[in-house]
Amino acid sequence: MRPLLIAGGWLYAAAIVFLSLTPDPPDSGLALEFSDKLEHFGAYAVLMFWFSALDRRGRARLGYALLWIGLGVALEFAQRASGHRSFELADMAANALGVAAGAAAALILPRASGAAETGTR
Repeated sequence: MRPLLIAGGWLYAAAIVFLSLTPDPPDSGLALEFSDKLEHFGAYAVLMFWFSALDRRGRARLGYALLWIGLGVALEFAQRASGHRSFELADMAANALGVAAGAAAALILPRASGAAETGTR
């Protein structure tokens, strides 16, 4: 089962790359002023949480965090080079904050679920 979960995570990462570089990405339907930043934040939070849940070693999590932040930065530069997408520092920040949130959630949720299972806090 673990290999399928890992493959699913990499497929999700590939979807982020595709959606970041496609000339005409699908509209999420969110009508919020900063909805694209929320999409960036959410996508990278899920990505980091997914891989952090699969590998709980600290060095691995740090490696994934650096990888996903680097991916977000690289994709912004690739968008600028494409000529059909825009380069935004705010997108990089939203991606990095999403990575941080995903990492934090991966650290907090297992503890919280363990406390709920044992009836302690």
